[in-house]
Amino acid sequence: MRNSRRGEVDPFIVMDVMERARQAEAAGRHVIHMEVGQPGTGAPRAALDRLAADMAAGPLGYTVALGLPELRARIAQHYGDWYDVDLDPARVVVTAGASGAFLLAFSALFDTGDRVGLGAPCYPSYRQILRALDLVPVDMPTTLANRMQPVAADVATHDLQGLLVASPANPTGTMLGKAELTDLAGACADRDAALISDEIYHGIDYEHRPVTALEVTDETYVINSFSKYFSMTGWRVGWMVVPEDHVRRIERLAQNMFICPTHASQRLALHAMDCPEDLNANLAVYRENRRLMLEGLPRAGFNRIAPPDGAFYVYADVSEMTDDALGFAAEILDSAGVAVTPGLDFDPVEGRHWLRFSYARATEDIREGLARLTRFMAERGAG
Repeated sequence: MRNSRRGEVDPFIVMDVMERARQAEAAGRHVIHMEVGQPGTGAPRAALDRLAADMAAGPLGYTVALGLPELRARIAQHYGDWYDVDLDPARVVVTAGASGAFLLAFSALFDTGDRVGLGAPCYPSYRQILRALDLVPVDMPTTLANRMQPVAADVATHDLQGLLVASPANPTGTMLGKAELTDLAGACADRDAALISDEIYHGIDYEHRPVTALEVTDETYVINSFSKYFSMTGWRVGWMVVPEDHVRRIERLAQNMFICPTHASQRLALHAMDCPEDLNANLAVYRENRRLMLEGLPRAGFNRIAPPDGAFYVYADVSEMTDDALGFAAEILDSAGVAVTPGLDFDPVEGRHWLRFSYARATEDIREGLARLTRFMAERGAG
């Protein structure tokens, strides 16, 4: 049967690592999972109980394409509570996860062949979704001096029709400040380039509050998700905020692409937004895990890392140890029983020199994983 070149996208390497770890576990090994960016906790218990009551009350059919009105209003309230941004709920679109939001955003903003800038390293699915839509991902190398984030000059230098930024970023955890976001928004406006801000790790921060792009401009698409801070990965529900004159465009696309996000997931999301105690308890775990990682990784020998301001990742430069991060990650899994992600997922050029460590799981797992990594590195050095 014939194939479309749109399907010729690269694999998501972390998923391959997960599968190899699963095979090891099926063979009887105990694996510490530092590869996947998935909270070790589930949705808040009180929210699940309220969803159960909703489901018992009657069937949950389609919602309107833009999402439950009460959820859109609650998300708008969230921007007032967290950022002091007065947001019209009409600008909020509930989506089938952040992935669904990217599909909608890229379809609404760009035409075939348009060039969209990405600060490398970055979340790998950005590139692959863009390619599948016949758009051109443009990797822009970043530096530690700029906290591994793009800068305003990149917009003009790379001749872009769009720029996608993430703060806190995956895989680095670094954040953009208000001044940096303002400069990027201005550069995009000067070049008539669309600005998309991925904010799915907002809420998982440790020393400074993340800045939403809505604090500096309304001419942006802001994408967020219930997967990370709200601990709802498998429920596949997210949202985006778009300019007022883009809402109907997005609505038409959403009607045809998705009909609507899953009704039960929307209900659960609505309830989860009112469970701060559970969510803050999760954040306390990530905070302790981060402390352990920042102490333990350098002791093990991974001492060249990006500054993790938020999210739950540490991105480590292993160029002094290897130029084959994929093989190095496989060696760590096979020898130490710790699953980590090679940087090639995030940067196809320099990623061979980097590993990403996730600390989203239980603290006891992080302690054990660090102990195993320390032994592995000591034995590797001795060998």
